[in-house]
Amino acid sequence: MSVEQVWALMPYLVLSGGIVVLLLAVAWLQSRLVAFIGSIIVIAVPVGFLPAALQGGTQIIDTVLEVDGYALFFFALFSLAAIATAVLSDRFLGSRATHRQEFYLLLSTATLGAAVAAGASHFATFLLGIEVLSISLYAMIAYPEEGHAPLEAAAKYLVLSGAASSTMLFGMALIYLASGSMSFDGAANVAIGEQGILTLGQGMLLAGIFFKLSLVPFHMWTPDVYQGAPAPVTGFVATVSKGAMFAVLLRYAVDADLLASPTVGMMVAVFAVVSMVAGNVLALLQTSLKRLLAYSSIAHLGYLMIALVVAGTPDGRALGVETGLVYVVGYVLMTLVAFGVVTVLSGEDEEADDLSRYEGLLWRRPILGAMLAAAARSLAGIPLTVGFIAKFYLVAAGVGNAAWGLVWALIVGSAIGIYYYLRIVFAMTKRPDGEAADEGRRLPWEGAATVVVLGLTVVALGVYPAPLIEFVRGLGGP
Repeated sequence: MSVEQVWALMPYLVLSGGIVVLLLAVAWLQSRLVAFIGSIIVIAVPVGFLPAALQGGTQIIDTVLEVDGYALFFFALFSLAAIATAVLSDRFLGSRATHRQEFYLLLSTATLGAAVAAGASHFATFLLGIEVLSISLYAMIAYPEEGHAPLEAAAKYLVLSGAASSTMLFGMALIYLASGSMSFDGAANVAIGEQGILTLGQGMLLAGIFFKLSLVPFHMWTPDVYQGAPAPVTGFVATVSKGAMFAVLLRYAVDADLLASPTVGMMVAVFAVVSMVAGNVLALLQTSLKRLLAYSSIAHLGYLMIALVVAGTPDGRALGVETGLVYVVGYVLMTLVAFGVVTVLSGEDEEADDLSRYEGLLWRRPILGAMLAAAARSLAGIPLTVGFIAKFYLVAAGVGNAAWGLVWALIVGSAIGIYYYLRIVFAMTKRPDGEAADEGRRLPWEGAATVVVLGLTVVALGVYPAPLIEFVRGLGGP
């Protein structure tokens, strides 16, 4: 192994080693504070090795892990989301779990799994990363000791996610049968006589991935899991879990020339259009903020498929990858802000889930109200937010590659979405009639500060997106 490869692996090695040290420290000291601070250090320190790893260029480690700017970008993004989740979870779990130490271990291992998946260029690494992430999430969703909702959500996610993983495994087996290779790029060179088996295998692989991304019609688990899971965990599932799956899918689509098959391309486009429309229409009916955001995420992942379709064409590959990365950044930031506000406003007995809890929030808690309003406006794609920049990228990429059906579905879905996003803002502007559930309660300052920083970033990147665009453009693609 060369020196460049060792440096490329350093972020992964430091994170893995840090998790082992954290595990031993928690087992010995049994301290919640050690686990909390230790997890933040363990997740943050590897980020410091990313510049050195990035300077070495693309490094392929034993054909199973491709460490390039693309993989390291997602490594940094997932680390940011994990640190925000750790900070938001500390006070939230205070009255909901007696032993909180293991939660931070699970959060660290989930981050490692997501980072490995983003760099996967082989089905073995892909499966290893996704399953490490998923197994950690099963326990994180069910972590609160009181209440049936988290346990029910974890059971649903366990059973259905297991079925999706089995479907993906069968698809991988068929792809291996057709190509004779477990590497992503092996599927791009298949004999004509094996094309039928390859298409079937890719269809089954995509079905499992679409479940993880909660695209319609594989979305039924999403609102129940989002509502039943603890609010900070829901934010992690909505951002890191889905971000990792999209990272794998985009790399596979490019390496395996996935969309060269008209059948596969049409299937992806149909699922994208249906998800955009159905996700937004179903969100109109919700009075639970977490369920509303769940259906919203279905629509946003449908939007993100435009970047996938564009990246699957030879002429649009660079633009499609760039569009996907910019959109993922915006989606992660605004989703973390929304679930962060839910977390901070939640009391010891119940979560701030019902939309009625947010009436008058701009008068009662003006800073948090402003952050939630910024997140809602960004999710709607209103200018001066990062959500507008992200959607503008999608429209430009779709128009540039004549994907008119997807562009019109994006426009229609966004028009529907404006109604329920602004419904959140309208509820917050109402004058409070009586005393609210959180009136007079002291909110966790560290959680509120995290939400404010993320919310200001959402606005800052909408006002001045050039640094983000230049950074993503300089990374290159898979």
